[in-house]
Amino acid sequence: MNKKPPAPRNRTLQISDQEKDQLLANCLYPAGEPFAVETIRNKVICGDCFAALPLLPEKFADLIIADPPYNLTKNFNGNKFSKTSNAEYEEYTRNWISKVAPLLKDNGSIYVCCDWASSPVIANVLAEFFIIRNRITWEREKGRGAAGNWKNSLEDIYFATVSKDYTFNLDAVKIRRKVIAPYRDESGKPKDWQNAGDEKFRDSCPGNFWNDISIPFWSMPENTPHPTQKPEKLLAKLILASSNKGDMVFDPFLGSGSTAVTAKKLERDFCGVEIDPFYCACAGKRLQNADSDRSIQGFADGIFYERNSMPRK
Repeated sequence: MNKKPPAPRNRTLQISDQEKDQLLANCLYPAGEPFAVETIRNKVICGDCFAALPLLPEKFADLIIADPPYNLTKNFNGNKFSKTSNAEYEEYTRNWISKVAPLLKDNGSIYVCCDWASSPVIANVLAEFFIIRNRITWEREKGRGAAGNWKNSLEDIYFATVSKDYTFNLDAVKIRRKVIAPYRDESGKPKDWQNAGDEKFRDSCPGNFWNDISIPFWSMPENTPHPTQKPEKLLAKLILASSNKGDMVFDPFLGSGSTAVTAKKLERDFCGVEIDPFYCACAGKRLQNADSDRSIQGFADGIFYERNSMPRK
């Protein structure tokens, strides 16, 4: 049976079987031998992270962004993750974090994504290996309601470091906000705001609650079939804040490649591990597309804009 063609405005990533085979040929595969840094630079590793992580070089990553399966029953293209007890999920979490920790440089940072239910487990285990600096909470404007509970519209990201010496580029992650009621100082000059044409704006220091993120949806070019894809704008904030150009960004649960693609667009090196071949192919195609399109929705010319507020060109 022929598949129904997507709607004209549906820009969700499509990959043919022939493309998939070609893209997978560019991946690396764990084979028991240790990987060298130059071998894994700007590469996707297709395989189980628990097999791949022990083969990676110690202290090779400047920044790690991890989006592990939450403690929910979820089907990732046939790879099913089943909800377990908190104790079992804690053991699972300690297993992967203990393998990730040696990969981070002494001045490196790590961000770990989670939902409200897995958040306490992630925090407790993360604190065994790193110094927790903050918990970011971001608003997911997408999702179904529940008849007998509050709609789950928030997720957490824990920010931690190896030591007191770490990168944090504050000016790179300020958010541009419209000024509705501008103030002036005693001389009549603008107070903490600037003009851009007819608009008044302020570049504000970011807090740890983010309500400016849009989840990828079918009309966005970054959208893929992955069920828990993170937005490039969200990842751009983490990457710009906690790494510099040329640094190595590593993702042990790469999914459809959002971390690697965003790192490439921001002139960082990357490496990621993903167990599912189809998602590895998605990552490969998105990385190819990033050669000609480095745009990130909601971010332009070094400025993060509030949701739906970015000026049209």
